[in-house]
Amino acid sequence: MEIWISIRSRLGDDRLFFPRADLPTPALIVDAAALERNIARMAEYAAARGIALRPHAKTHKSGEIARRQIAAGAVGICCAKLSEAEALADEGVGDIHLTSPVVTAEAIARLSRLNARISLSVVVDNPDNAVALAAVEGLRVFIDVDPGTHRTGVASAAAAVALARAIAAAGTLRLGGVQYYCGSQQHIQSFAERHAAIAGRTDYLRTVLAALAAAGVVVPVVTGGGTGSFTIDAGLGVLTELQVGSYIFLDREYRDCEFAGAPAFESALAVDTSVISANAEGMVTVDAGLKAFATDAGVAVVLGGAPVESRYAFMGDEHGALIGEGLPGLGARVTLMPPHCDPTVNLYDRYFVVAGETVVDVWPVTARGCSF
Repeated sequence: MEIWISIRSRLGDDRLFFPRADLPTPALIVDAAALERNIARMAEYAAARGIALRPHAKTHKSGEIARRQIAAGAVGICCAKLSEAEALADEGVGDIHLTSPVVTAEAIARLSRLNARISLSVVVDNPDNAVALAAVEGLRVFIDVDPGTHRTGVASAAAAVALARAIAAAGTLRLGGVQYYCGSQQHIQSFAERHAAIAGRTDYLRTVLAALAAAGVVVPVVTGGGTGSFTIDAGLGVLTELQVGSYIFLDREYRDCEFAGAPAFESALAVDTSVISANAEGMVTVDAGLKAFATDAGVAVVLGGAPVESRYAFMGDEHGALIGEGLPGLGARVTLMPPHCDPTVNLYDRYFVVAGETVVDVWPVTARGCSF
């Protein structure tokens, strides 16, 4: 309600619903109907295949969206960082898996407090970390397995077995399972090439799981996967839980990927911008630049308000250019699709939720900036 009061005060009226065209820009937009359909389609896909769904909240960082995913059938959510989990727990999210190790004394103390509040699990990839985590009574831990990127995770099957033994020796920890996330393969555009890459990495995971089984280690859950690989993971039959994230928004990176056998996810996230200068032939300037979009995955593309073949280019911190023919004039609204949704969301305080051309709600980006 405080957000509504703030926005309505800026607009100078008391309407609960107001035209999208009245929004100050740049504005982060969520299409309410498309979002709900995306949530439902992934939930139905997982349920039909008997795979648990644990969406990754690093995509949306929103208590509202996390609650909707759980209501649709997800067993809980994932968070990348401890502060992200704390923020979403404060919003009533009660089952969270942390996909990055927690190692410092200060963070482990916070982890202990959070574990007393909700159903919590965390990955571990080092026996010394398992010893430190033993201070958190009853904590569920997952053995993080490196798929070859060397970012986090145990580096071999033998290391996985040694870590499982360290977890058992700690006495106070519970082994929740194994985590395996092939992040580098998610955006391979060719489905055939992506399938081959994931299948090869999954063969390696099988050797790790076989070594754990031979050592008498019971692995209740094998969690991982993503929007680029979930249909492949389902077909390979090794993962028992999916950590999909970007499917709810479908950014430009995933729109450009080939999919086979996947639900028809829709573009549900956009940034509304305004044309603020139109003095150059074949180009207009909009009020959304480097501060409005993540820059790691190329540039935004036009969804509406200008010819879809128009080319966007960054023009500095606050500005972007649209280049092409038949461009809109001064003051026109142009809607752009973010290239990479996760870091773009983290640039904004709130989502403006729309039904067609009407703003129907405002949701805070609950965990914006929660990176510690």
